[in-house]
Amino acid sequence: MIFIVVKFAVKPEHVDGWLDLVSDFTASTRGEEGNLFFEWSRSVDDPHEFVLVEGFRDGDAGGAHVNSDHFKQGLATMRGAISATPKIISHNLPDVDGWGPMGELQVD
Repeated sequence: MIFIVVKFAVKPEHVDGWLDLVSDFTASTRGEEGNLFFEWSRSVDDPHEFVLVEGFRDGDAGGAHVNSDHFKQGLATMRGAISATPKIISHNLPDVDGWGPMGELQVD
């Protein structure tokens, strides 16, 4: 699995409408064959920061994503609404295929 976390610093005038701004990009990405999850959150420490957590089945699925038309359009749409270059962590987790249960905190 390709696991990606991206932090977006959003301009104040775009914060309230950010999720609407990225809604087409989000829906299109979630519809990709190799997408496992694509989840937005807002930082509790910085109200101008949104965090995207994404997972793709493998490198081929990740490559198809970044080469898609909706990815290119999504970047163009976001470019005018961000105040800094996004920060990213991207890592291949070869023996993982999605979320698993947390061993240290179980609910019966």
